[in-house]
Amino acid sequence: MTKVKALVLLSGGLDSTLATELILKQGIDVVAVNFASPFHSCAKDECGVTEAAKQIGVPLKVVDVGEEYLKMLRKPKHGYGKNMNPCIDCRIFILKKAKKYAEEIDADFIFTGEVLGERPMSQHSSALKLVEEESGLKGKILRPLSARLLPETVMEKKGLVDREKLLDIRGRSRKPQIKLAEEFKIKDYPSPAGGCLLTYKEYASKLRDLFEHKKRCSMADVALLKVGRHFRLGENKIIVGRNEAENRILTAKKARNDYYFEVPDVGSPITVLQGAKTKKAIRKAAALTAFYSDAKSGKVNVNFGRESLNKSVIVSIPDRAEVESRRIGN
Repeated sequence: MTKVKALVLLSGGLDSTLATELILKQGIDVVAVNFASPFHSCAKDECGVTEAAKQIGVPLKVVDVGEEYLKMLRKPKHGYGKNMNPCIDCRIFILKKAKKYAEEIDADFIFTGEVLGERPMSQHSSALKLVEEESGLKGKILRPLSARLLPETVMEKKGLVDREKLLDIRGRSRKPQIKLAEEFKIKDYPSPAGGCLLTYKEYASKLRDLFEHKKRCSMADVALLKVGRHFRLGENKIIVGRNEAENRILTAKKARNDYYFEVPDVGSPITVLQGAKTKKAIRKAAALTAFYSDAKSGKVNVNFGRESLNKSVIVSIPDRAEVESRRIGN
């Protein structure tokens, strides 16, 4: 008989790792796929998914969600959560992609690490059902950690998976998962502190501002939302670095026509000015650079330019109230 093959949506977190172990223990071949998103808040690259795949011994394919994801994000059919998180639409989007990949590799079914009731917007019974239907996978997504609390899937009915060896975990407590990790001798897994940046108020404000002022956004635009302090001046965006690492990113990632700013001879952020280079915008960007620099005097010389810092302007250091009034997310 041909061996059963399954595709897992591996996040790098504990739940999807445990779900994979449960399926592997049934003698099923598992291939992992991870849809990389610029909206992950994980400290590790790819949220530790590469390490997770190595630890449990499954092949992994990492797929960038692409700018198609941004189109969905602008107008999600099922709306947002508390901030800019389109949890249901996001799940449908990813599962449609997973379905295509499963067909490419001849996987017999798809499974996930979802736990019934763990996430309030996307992991209650009606949401799980809706996601299945709209992704074209009705009755065809296995959730090993909560399977015995959910309707029997096609895979279980066909005998591809033994339902009796699946679990009935429910809710937000991680105690059952931690106990299971000990049984499976899984020691290296991330805490649940990471997640989706779209659920964070400040980040959501930055993204909403970007969508309002730019009709066509790129992944590069979105990536910069993670970097620095962001300010709005009409159609101008000003980004001020918070540390040396961010200064390097801003210098490397700024667009060709952007100006960048720095206070010479003292500790200074790198500031990037996007949009029209009016005198008002230049002075505002320079003033913000001066404010966050180590300059102490009321008047500060700030260097700026496109490809090099070959121009300069003298500005007064603004007061904090003026600075905060322009900051996106406050």
